[in-house]
Amino acid sequence: MSYSEKDCIFCKIIKGEIPCYKVYEDKDFIAFLDINPVNMGHTLVVPRKHFETVLDIEKWRFGEIMKLTKKLSQRIINATKADGFELCINNKKAAGQLVPHLHIHIMPRFKNDGLKFNWPTKKFSQAEMQKIANKIKNSL
Repeated sequence: MSYSEKDCIFCKIIKGEIPCYKVYEDKDFIAFLDINPVNMGHTLVVPRKHFETVLDIEKWRFGEIMKLTKKLSQRIINATKADGFELCINNKKAAGQLVPHLHIHIMPRFKNDGLKFNWPTKKFSQAEMQKIANKIKNSL
């Protein structure tokens, strides 16, 4: 077990060392309410196995967590009577990941909830856009 797993708050929740408001669990995943929710019903879907980001998880397991996220999203919408929802996966500290254990946020959204998740946009030249598009495409 790596140092990060020993100190990982989500690993401690999974082991039952820290309490949570569990909404789902099976042999591979657990889902629980976020302790600092943006709205009622804000849920985290977490693999039991420790992975830091989506780049670390196996393809099959990522597919399974996305299927579960879809299923739970509908249940959360029904339970909260939300008008919509957002899914978010922050990967690495620079992208806002606070806990270095892969997790998917399911955030119920309501009309006039006051939340603004609009990022400021940037402008790039056509040459810059083409250069990065080619770099990505050629790496596949």
